Amino acid sequence: MSHKSDPRDIDEDAILKGLSAEELDQLDYELQEMDPENAILPAGFRQRDQTKKSPTGTFDRDALQEYLEKQALEHEDREDLVPFTGEKKGKAFVPKPGSGQIPISEQITLEPELEEALKNATDAEMCDIAAILGMYTLMSNKQYYDALGLEGRIANTEGINSVVKPDTYKIFPDEPPNPTNVEETLRKISKNESSLSDVNLNNIKDIPIPKLKEIFHAMKSNTKVKSLSIAATRSNDPVAVAIAEMLASNKTLQSLNIESNFITAEGMMAIIKALGQNTTLKEIKIDNQRQQLGDSVEMEIAKMLEKNPSILKIGYHFNQQGPRARASMAITRNNDVFRKKRVK
Repeated sequence: MSHKSDPRDIDEDAILKGLSAEELDQLDYELQEMDPENAILPAGFRQRDQTKKSPTGTFDRDALQEYLEKQALEHEDREDLVPFTGEKKGKAFVPKPGSGQIPISEQITLEPELEEALKNATDAEMCDIAAILGMYTLMSNKQYYDALGLEGRIANTEGINSVVKPDTYKIFPDEPPNPTNVEETLRKISKNESSLSDVNLNNIKDIPIPKLKEIFHAMKSNTKVKSLSIAATRSNDPVAVAIAEMLASNKTLQSLNIESNFITAEGMMAIIKALGQNTTLKEIKIDNQRQQLGDSVEMEIAKMLEKNPSILKIGYHFNQQGPRARASMAITRNNDVFRKKRVK
């Protein structure tokens, strides 16, 4: 009795060895797993490779283009199912008499005095009435709010349908230039004159860097100046180093403003480390430098504030939540300690 051979007994290797190169290519072609419905896959995984086919004939692009153009010109246009004659069909719309008026059932009869007043009201007066009744969609925002604030007079100079114009804004003159004489200020700082307690060099952009360094060098031994501000003076890292040296020596300065300058993270780090040795400065502003100070500087600021009990205010916008929270807690603690000392 015959029985079917077990498929597991077939020697695949022997069969594969007996196939020719063309037969192996055909087998590989048939065994490829394709997913034609998956639009996410590239085209090579959605259909089998068809680039190995032999050409079916010679290809002449110009001849093909010429043939297609000739075929298009010779093809007759399809006739319209309904030829256009220009004839108008249907009846023209004729409005019924009395249309466009408010139906009698919806008409409201006012008192004769009100009827007369509304009949003779100007556009400006109607605009005010509409605003008071809350019909703000009929006018510009300015007309609406002007009408709400009227005091027995017509607030609008134009009607409801007027063209909306931009509000006119007051033009304020530019801030006058800083009149501080830099040379005279440096002389007074160097001589420790008691008449100079507040130095304001803000917005003076033509102060040379060496001159700014001289000012902070003179501030090392000054005992009169309590407030010093050099915001927007184009101060850079060499000036920051001079500031750091000054903070390590000066025992009088209480407020320092170096905002809106060109001090980088390296220069600011020197200032922050110097503040660890200073016990008299109460307020410092360092925000809005040309480039961001970075996470490491912000962490150093927070550490410094936690160790320095004298600083009560710091002008800087933290980008990191951690240093911001630590700095806020430190400033709150410093202010509490200061208040308790003042009460005593």
